[in-house]
Amino acid sequence: MTTLIDETTASPGGGDRTIGDRRGRGNGRVWLRWLGKLGSAVFVLWAAATVTFLLQVLAPGDRATLLLNLSSGQSRERTPDEIAPVNAQYGFTDPIWQQYLHYLGGLLHGDLGTSYQLQQPVTQVIGEQIGPTLVLTVSALIVAWLLVLVTTTLTAGRRGPWGAVGALVETVSAGLPQYWLGSILLVVFAIDLAWFPVESGTGLHGLVLPVLTLAIPLAGFLGSVARDEFARALDQPFVLTARSRGLGDLSVRARHVLRHSVIPAITVSGWAMGALLSGAVIAETVFARAGIGQTLVAAASSRDVPLVSGIVVLVAAIYIVANLLVDVLYTVIDPRIEVP
Repeated sequence: MTTLIDETTASPGGGDRTIGDRRGRGNGRVWLRWLGKLGSAVFVLWAAATVTFLLQVLAPGDRATLLLNLSSGQSRERTPDEIAPVNAQYGFTDPIWQQYLHYLGGLLHGDLGTSYQLQQPVTQVIGEQIGPTLVLTVSALIVAWLLVLVTTTLTAGRRGPWGAVGALVETVSAGLPQYWLGSILLVVFAIDLAWFPVESGTGLHGLVLPVLTLAIPLAGFLGSVARDEFARALDQPFVLTARSRGLGDLSVRARHVLRHSVIPAITVSGWAMGALLSGAVIAETVFARAGIGQTLVAAASSRDVPLVSGIVVLVAAIYIVANLLVDVLYTVIDPRIEVP
């Protein structure tokens, strides 16, 4: 102890430098963690792009013949004279490694290729259809979280019927197949009761049923994750402290316990965004709603490989961004948490 005091005294400001060094090392570790996450994100995106390229190259059938048949609407064998210009234009006869480098170079410049069927750039096709899908998926995520916050706050950690009913509703909701749920909502509320349009369209009124189709199962899953953590948080000392200050039960649950219990559910929200994009294929099909899901179904049915590949890369990119945003939310909700 004496040595430490002497060194600090002999070097004015030495203590400040020590604290500054610790802060610098801490900031360095934070930057390294974020660089590692960005590196992982780039790797995942590269892997998705590589898989989609291999799907294009290894898909059965001649790509030039497939492109000609899709663009003309006639399925027949093509002569070498017909195929040759297409191969030259798209480089189908180039070595695979050269095609791969050309494909990656195009991705770096935002070029996802050309749709075989529509004869339009894939980026243009996706740009025209991604808007309704993002509105649907983001709205579903918001509604799911609203349901989770309400049901968890009111029922989690309670003894008796309230807690049992809340847990049962979450379990049943999490297991509902989206296609079945969407069909039931369509028949009951759109056809029988005529409260909502059968075809979703682009209006807010037509958005309700597709959003519920995606939000209800997701809310059940997220709620199950948050419920267990909520029950554990109720046993923590800070809850007893809050109650001793005279706060009511609902206030303690909403202002103190809820913030700690939603961390695990936020962890899987990045995955949930990717799952919602996949579920959008079902919702858009059931409710005849425009969007990337309908486009993907049509592209897969017609073997429009560049369009399918472009959508896969887009979904991977959205999934990566969503997970990075989740990491940022950790520090917003609880600054004491270090990003893993």
